[in-house]
Amino acid sequence: MDPTVFTYVLYLVVSIGLTVWVARTLSRNGRVFLADVLRGNEPLADAVNQLLVVGFYLVNLGFVALFLKTGATIDDQQQVVETLAGKLGIVLLALGAMHLANVYVLNRYRRRSLLEREQRPPVEPGRWTGVGTAQA
Repeated sequence: MDPTVFTYVLYLVVSIGLTVWVARTLSRNGRVFLADVLRGNEPLADAVNQLLVVGFYLVNLGFVALFLKTGATIDDQQQVVETLAGKLGIVLLALGAMHLANVYVLNRYRRRSLLEREQRPPVEPGRWTGVGTAQA
């Protein structure tokens, strides 16, 4: 097999495997976080979790496919390893960036949700405080 084709195949196998592993790990461990962010609404948390996983796959596998081609000539095993390491390093950085972006956005949403939960009106609706009225 041509070393370039071998590098491509190995790159695709490892990149797809990493993407699937990261997506499953994030989905499984992120479910609890999403349930908290969404105020215990577990059906909604499951739906959002599934949508995030699909989006994660689409973005990362699209990136892997677009990043497949190499301009380098690959003639020996050293070049296979070097090219593969460079490509996989970029894919891992992209996976990490996607993960951090998701956590950042969800954490901001969670903070806002926690603030809304903690804020209570100073007086219950429909109640009268008597402040500012003259007492006889």
